[in-house]
Order: sequence, then C-alpha cells, then structure tokens
Amino acid sequence: MLDRHSTIAHSAYHDLLASLRDEAIAEIRGTPTRVDRGGRTYWYDTYRVGSDVKKTYVGEDNEELRTRIQRISALREGRENRRRNRARLVRLLRAEGFLGIDAAIGSLLHALASAGVFRLGGTVVGTQAFRLYEGELGVRFTFDQTAQTADIDIASFERLSLALEDTVSSPLDHVLKDFSFEPAPALEPGKTWRWKQTRNEMLVEFLTPSFTEDEPLRPLPALGVHAQSLHHLNYLLAEPILAAVTYRDGVLVQIPRPERFAIHKLIVADRRLDGPDSLKALKDRLQAEFLINVLALDRPDDLQEALEDALLRGKRWRERIKKSIDKSPSLQARLGPLT
Repeated sequence: MLDRHSTIAHSAYHDLLASLRDEAIAEIRGTPTRVDRGGRTYWYDTYRVGSDVKKTYVGEDNEELRTRIQRISALREGRENRRRNRARLVRLLRAEGFLGIDAAIGSLLHALASAGVFRLGGTVVGTQAFRLYEGELGVRFTFDQTAQTADIDIASFERLSLALEDTVSSPLDHVLKDFSFEPAPALEPGKTWRWKQTRNEMLVEFLTPSFTEDEPLRPLPALGVHAQSLHHLNYLLAEPILAAVTYRDGVLVQIPRPERFAIHKLIVADRRLDGPDSLKALKDRLQAEFLINVLALDRPDDLQEALEDALLRGKRWRERIKKSIDKSPSLQARLGPLT
C-alpha cells in the first residue's frame, strides 16, 4: 500500500514549484529575446552593461514559458510577498511530514542554483533526485529508501552546454570553495570533474552522457567544468522536469523524469551487480521498484512509453532490464508482460 501525502501537501508543493518558476522569470533584468539555434528556439534575457549587450539564457521555448514571459510585468511586482508565501509553503510541507533536507545540502543546492547550474542544463541525478519525487508524485518515502548520501551528482549534455552560449555567473570552483570543497585528484590535469569537501565525506560530481569509448572526461562549457562520461545517461536526461527543494523559501532545480529515472535504475543495478558497488545495486533496484509501483498506478502510459524507449535501444539494454526485473516479484508483475 502506498502512503500518500495529503491533498493539502500535494497542492502546497505544486504552488511552491509554480512560484519558483514565476520567480525565475521575474528575475529577468532586460528584454526577453527569442533565439533560433540548431533547429531549437531558446529564450534569453538581453540587457546592456555599459556599451556591451549581454545575453543570459532563460530556457527553451515552450507554451508555459511564453505564458510566463507575457506576464513578466506582473511577476516583477510583489516579489517579496511571493518569497514570504514560499517560505510559508515550505513550513506547511514540513508540518505535513515532507522530508527535510540537510542544511549543508540545501545551502549548496541554493548556491549552485544561484550560479545558474540548473538554468543552464544541469540535472540533479542519483539519490538526491530520488528524494525530490516525493513532491512530484505526492507519496511518502521510508527512511530506508531515502537515507542521505554524501554525494551530489549533476549531469548535463555536452552539446547543450555548447549550444546555449552562456556560462554560470560565478565559476563553480569558487562556489564550491566557499563550502570548503577542493578538487579531487584527476587523471588528466586541468580536467576536474569531482570535488570533495574537506570537513566531511560529501562529494560533488559532474557527469555527461558517453557516446564514444575514447574520452572518459568531456567539457561542459556552460558550467565551466569537465564531466565523467557514462553510458545510458542520454536516456536518463531526456526531457527533464523542474523540482522544488524545501529549503528556506524553496530552491528550483532540475531532475530526470521519474519514469526514466526508474528504468535507468534497473539498468544501472545490473551493471553494478557483480562489482564493488553490489550494495548500491540493491538500493538502485529498490528505488526503481518503489517508483514503478507508484507510476504503474498513477502514470501507466508514461511508464510504458519510457520502458518501450529503453527496450528499443538494443540487446544489452533489454538484457539488463530483464535481469533486474527477474530479481523482483513486484517488478515481474508490473513490467514482465511488457518485456
């Protein structure tokens, strides 16, 4: 049986998320401008600094973004009242039993968001993303499912990072240094993709999809860092969604779609099964199982579409998914007929 949040809590979460999305548009300082590039349309905040014209990336064109931009004058008013209302919503969510977030993680995500990491395509993946599906899906997690991890993993497409022609407002090594992070040793000098906090075991890692076998590290120009390239991430990062972190008055981040996260976990669990990360494989499968049970009830079409997409990507994809499904009676009941 699923333990669901109350209707009040679910509504409060989506009000918080909507307000954070409004705030992202209210922060535009100049003129919203459409730019066509590579067959896609993007919006930029165009403004002058002295004699120079600057362009700051806002987001990819869609109907929802256009509607907010049309309301920009109204959104620029009453920002302080909206901020106070978001803080009230965060308090309400905590009172309703929403997961709290460690202050260290919350403050770091806030700093990364302020620098533009998530606006520029960065997507939180791993357990930190899994925790945020509580609000998106309106369900409660158990302690075992959401035990805090010391890692924050952020993934992005190299091609998107190049296409946006924008960069973070503050170099990320400076942002991370403010939180006592130091670059971890890298095999290739000058290509840092992992930072470790000096006062504890927290790690921040940057990842990107792998399309070749010959280059384990790839640049993410928009973020000003390198990233470890990994297989299957291109599937995970397709069509990400925005999420609200319940820290202070809320932090707007980007996470994978829950159905893609779940299917990706089935693949990763099988890859880790026989290696040193076998315990992580169990956690991966349990997270996938939980999300799939929710999605099979609430969003079965989304789940089926994500599964079919993965199964069509090749024999190895199908084999890994099937092996993970075969280890769980619950998954066999939900997905077995579809594979």
